[in-house]
Amino acid sequence: MRSPMGIIFCLETSEKHRECLKKQREAVKYRLKKLAARQSEIAKKSSLIRESIIQKYQEIQAVLDEDLRITLSHLEMEERAAVSALDGLMEKNCSLIQEIEQDLARLTVTLDPTNTENDTMNEEVEQQVVDLLNRTDPISVSLDEVKADQILRLTNNMLLLICSQTPIIKNLIKSYSSEVCLDPETAHPKLIISANGDSATYTDTWQQLPDLPGRFDTTLNVISLQSYSFGRHYWEIDVTEKTYWELGVTYPTISRKGTTEDCWLGRGEESWCVEFFDGEYTAWHGGVPHQLPFTKQFCQIGVLCNFPAGLVTFLEADNMTPLYCFCAGTFSDCLHLALCPGHDHNGTNSKPIVICNTTSTTSDLELVAPQKSI
Repeated sequence: MRSPMGIIFCLETSEKHRECLKKQREAVKYRLKKLAARQSEIAKKSSLIRESIIQKYQEIQAVLDEDLRITLSHLEMEERAAVSALDGLMEKNCSLIQEIEQDLARLTVTLDPTNTENDTMNEEVEQQVVDLLNRTDPISVSLDEVKADQILRLTNNMLLLICSQTPIIKNLIKSYSSEVCLDPETAHPKLIISANGDSATYTDTWQQLPDLPGRFDTTLNVISLQSYSFGRHYWEIDVTEKTYWELGVTYPTISRKGTTEDCWLGRGEESWCVEFFDGEYTAWHGGVPHQLPFTKQFCQIGVLCNFPAGLVTFLEADNMTPLYCFCAGTFSDCLHLALCPGHDHNGTNSKPIVICNTTSTTSDLELVAPQKSI
């Protein structure tokens, strides 16, 4: 049996523990409240940004609609003037035809071969017809085709300008392009890395390569020589005619050895990827698959890494259609581009996976000095 002092001590300890738990509970509740407030703030900001962009597009459309209205009104006014002038000329021709018809009718009634007035009348009518034909030549009425050609040229120039600026998101994302090359010292021995480090090709032959600490020895992975820790970075990867591939980004701490699932891209917390296999696309992170609703076999895939927003976004590179977006919040380490070209699948997947390097046009791309991964 415990002594009274022991019981008191236990009660005090229990009370302290209870108070500590209450404080911890309040701290977590407060954090939950802050997270909910942040969620609401982000939703509000996103809504305002979206509304502003929509408004600008509507203003652009309004300017184009007004310009189209004015241009068409000028053309319609000129068309009405030309049509009216031709109506007047046709009316004169109709009037002369009626006069000739009347003369013909009169001659039929009073046919007199000896009447010299007929000859005079014929000459007058003939002169009238000649004069009228000279005055009503259709060629004399025309639109200002030179002006029309100028309008067409100007509208075509405007179209070319708009095309050069759109899709806006495509131009913006491409401005984040970063030069990157693959590190052959990280490549699985069954991968052939090109001399300039822009492609990886599967081979059935196990190459006799040094068993370096950073080399993948089970999964057919290779990562980039460069690593990135801030800014925005974009890469495009050509996967034309491939039936299986994986690509994404990874921390340098990704497992390289053995058969653990963490060695696969997206199966652990260290990497994010999109996989194409058996005609289906799947996004992976932390071992959680996200089936994507796409069936088209894309040729080029874009990978956008946004450090300020903590986002990894995968896109169909041709028109920048988003495939999937991961929100990491804050990245805890630098990131490498990571690729897996997959097995050849009886020759159906023998093509290489290729990085399409493009020149960056923005100062926002901050490259960390190349680091060897361990």
